[in-house]
Amino acid sequence: MSSGPKLGNNPGANNASLVPGGVLGDGRYRLLTQSGADDRGAAQLWRARDGQLNRDVALTILVGDLSDIQAVARARRTTERAMHASSFTHPGVSRVIDVLTPGSGLRMEEGVLGVVVAEWTQGTDLMDLITEGPLPAGAATRLLEPLGAAIEGAHHAGLVLGADHPQRIRVTPDGRLRLAFPGARPEAIARDDVKGLGAILYLLLTGKWALPGGPSGVPVAPTGPDGAVLAPSTLQPYVPHELSSVAVRSLEDTSVGGIRTSAAILQVLDQIAQEEAQTALIPPITDGDDSDRVVWTTQKPLSGRGHKRKLMVSVALLAVATIAVIAWLGFQIVGFFSDEPVHNTGPTVVVGQSASPGQTETPAAPVPAGPIAPGGVGVYDVTNNPDNANRANQAVDNNADTAWNTDSYFQPFPALKPGIGLMASFAEPLKLASVTITSKSAGTVVEIRIAAAEDSPIEETKVIATATLSAGQTQIQLNDHDATQHVLVWITKLAGTGKDNKSEIGELVYTRAQ
Repeated sequence: MSSGPKLGNNPGANNASLVPGGVLGDGRYRLLTQSGADDRGAAQLWRARDGQLNRDVALTILVGDLSDIQAVARARRTTERAMHASSFTHPGVSRVIDVLTPGSGLRMEEGVLGVVVAEWTQGTDLMDLITEGPLPAGAATRLLEPLGAAIEGAHHAGLVLGADHPQRIRVTPDGRLRLAFPGARPEAIARDDVKGLGAILYLLLTGKWALPGGPSGVPVAPTGPDGAVLAPSTLQPYVPHELSSVAVRSLEDTSVGGIRTSAAILQVLDQIAQEEAQTALIPPITDGDDSDRVVWTTQKPLSGRGHKRKLMVSVALLAVATIAVIAWLGFQIVGFFSDEPVHNTGPTVVVGQSASPGQTETPAAPVPAGPIAPGGVGVYDVTNNPDNANRANQAVDNNADTAWNTDSYFQPFPALKPGIGLMASFAEPLKLASVTITSKSAGTVVEIRIAAAEDSPIEETKVIATATLSAGQTQIQLNDHDATQHVLVWITKLAGTGKDNKSEIGELVYTRAQ
């Protein structure tokens, strides 16, 4: 890129072969321009020319010292994941077409540990898009939806895309974000894709990056006294509260209100997009110059005060129309994140009017006993290597035909780890009477534990029940316990025998105590 963020300081930044005109893959791929660098994975991102097929391609080049065993292992894991993902196709992701490793198209002396070759995405860099400042909320929503849909599809397929770095993303000519440089880091999980989606939304709305390891030269998102990232609406007052909330909650790791799936983000984006589509009938402002009728362009803004004035007026009108349409959705979309439907049990409160003298509010009715859905559920793993983290929500989706399952272990617990489980988080502290587990994995032994936080160490959690699961439904009655927001179903013994130890949970039903 000619301007914008620096391109990284990874171990291969000074590699003499990684310069425009350099070649890789036994001379097949000639480097054209560097688009960025993801220093977290020691990766350089290049546009190159495939000399055999006479087409441009995107190269994610993994660099490092060939004598560094850990670096070589990390690169191998990245290329393996990329090869596994090559069968996944979606308009929001550039398709992987080749993977190179030392000995299979790479010369060992090059200091390149691996290359992921993908289709080239025409358009512009994401970072170039925001050089003139943040985008209107409606434009950000339209841009982000295709990438969000791609992430959701990949997670359903059990894949992690690695869409958590802005220089890996490009904007297509028709105005859609696309993962242009695939190649997930070895440690990346589905949660990282969701956080990346939230960070990209944050970037579009504020021009600031809200995750560690972003490009140097890009402003870092400011944080409050508690260390949490400030909401976009705090930095840009025109950003709708709902969209601002989605961006921040997608980044949260331990908060009860955190968004953990791309589906949750997509639902809000879809609602906003559907309503904003009604503004498409607003006629464009023109003065006879056809060039001003361009709604979307991948080119940098032209110089000239007249053009800039017209562009600013058009953007302002779209922004005002977008905010007007979105504003009335506030109550409905906020309800989307609630654990239970909102019931108006008290008098109607009208903003701006005071209550009549002597008027009192009707007290809220007591919450009845019965099933209660958690605000979120995630895989709890003390080894930081969670099993099938992207499918945890399938244990609370009211569909026993879908399930979360552990990996298959060659040795039973605690040989490799002491256990694994699902941590549910609720909107408010409560007491539970029972937990009902639907499972096909008879013989699985579980403990029901309560915790002070999602990431509490296992030794700081408290066991309130133990049970051995049968095939079908197992209702576990809980001992009396303090009210809590965090409940862990902790598996201490897997089903199966020999070298095939594995358990699944089809559905979890939590029942509130009276």
